[in-house]
Amino acid sequence: MSDVPLRGFQGAVLKLLRASDYQLTVTGCRELSPHYLRLSFDAGGLLTDRPLHPTMWIRMWFADGEKLHQRGYTLVDPNIEADTVDIEFALHGGVASRWAPEARPGDTIDVTVLGSNFTLPEPAHKGYVIVGDTASLPAINSRLSAIGNAPARVFLEAAHDDDKQLPVARSADVVWVDRKNSGEALVEAVASSAFVATDHFGWVACDNRTTRAVAKVFRDDYKIPRKSIKAQAYWVA
Repeated sequence: MSDVPLRGFQGAVLKLLRASDYQLTVTGCRELSPHYLRLSFDAGGLLTDRPLHPTMWIRMWFADGEKLHQRGYTLVDPNIEADTVDIEFALHGGVASRWAPEARPGDTIDVTVLGSNFTLPEPAHKGYVIVGDTASLPAINSRLSAIGNAPARVFLEAAHDDDKQLPVARSADVVWVDRKNSGEALVEAVASSAFVATDHFGWVACDNRTTRAVAKVFRDDYKIPRKSIKAQAYWVA
C-alpha cells in the first residue's frame, strides 16, 4: 500500500479511524460515452470482508506528483463470489479523470473503506425526489434499484449531449437538464416542478453550489423536512 505521509492529513485521519485498505487490479475498460468510462476490477478481497449494501462507496487514491488524493466512488455491479466490481468515471477533469482513460489491465490502485451504511426508512416515504449529475449517477442507480417501485422524480444534469444516453435505472422517471450557468438551469428545473412533498425523501448530489441550492429548494418549495433530506456535494464547481 502507499505510504500514509503521501496521503497527507486525510490519510492520517483515516488510519486513526482504522479504515481498511485494499488494492484493486484493473481487468477491463468499457467506454459508455466519450465522457464516461466503466473500469472493471479484481476487488482484492474487499467484497468478501464486509457486507454489501446499496450506494456503498470507497475512497480511491490517485497520484498527483508526489502526493495522493482521494476521491469517493460508488461500487457498481459488485460480485461477491467472483470478488469483482466495476467503477464508473465521469471525465470532467481532475486527477481521477486523468488516471481512468490511461488505466490498463494489470494496473493497480489503492482504495480505503471507512465504512458506510444504507437503510430505507420505516415507515417508507411516499416517494423520492432525486437530483444529480453524471458524477453521482452510480449512486442514483443504486438507490433507484433499492427503492423498488416507490414513486421517484429524478433530475439529472448533462454536461454533454452524450450524457443523456447513459444507462439510468427507471429511465422513464428521468428529466435531463443541460448544464448552464454553473448549475442554475438544474436548480430552476427542480424548483419549477415543485409540489408539496412533506412525505417524500429528497436526495441531491451535484457540485457544491448546486447541491446547496437544491437542498434549499427541497426545504422551501417542496416542504420536505430536513430529516428527510440527504445532500452531499460530489465535487467542487
